[in-house]
Amino acid sequence: MGRLVPVTYMSEYSPVRITRLDKDLPLPARAHRGDAGVDLYATTDVTLAPGERQLVGTGIALALPLGTVGLIHPRSGLAAKQGLSIVNAPGTVDADYRGEIKVSLINLDPHTPIEITRGMRIAQLVIQRVELVDFVEVDALDATERGAGGHGSTGVH
Repeated sequence: MGRLVPVTYMSEYSPVRITRLDKDLPLPARAHRGDAGVDLYATTDVTLAPGERQLVGTGIALALPLGTVGLIHPRSGLAAKQGLSIVNAPGTVDADYRGEIKVSLINLDPHTPIEITRGMRIAQLVIQRVELVDFVEVDALDATERGAGGHGSTGVH
């Protein structure tokens, strides 16, 4: 277990402890001050054939605060222009996970391979607060106007 090092922190953002597992890659960063997500970078070169998926490392590990979750989203430009997406979008990083953040990438383009190069921005990480709950089993649920209607029960137009 690594030792904790005192950190002097001065920013308008909440701090999250991060370990850079690949020292040659930049730390996650937002492109603009108000961006919700920070960019994650590929640790290796990968060629994804049409329809192919592969788990790609980002070279970082996080210590998210209890009551938060990391959500890994596709980068909109790569999705729109090349068809690069994430298999389990959004990917979930639980607060107690301490391993390398990896992204399950998929090439959704039906014809063209996608070249991922080391250091390329491949995904965005958004950290959000989540409600941690306990489940209480009951014999019946309270009635609502909607009831059990789901999957199209409110109409299509």
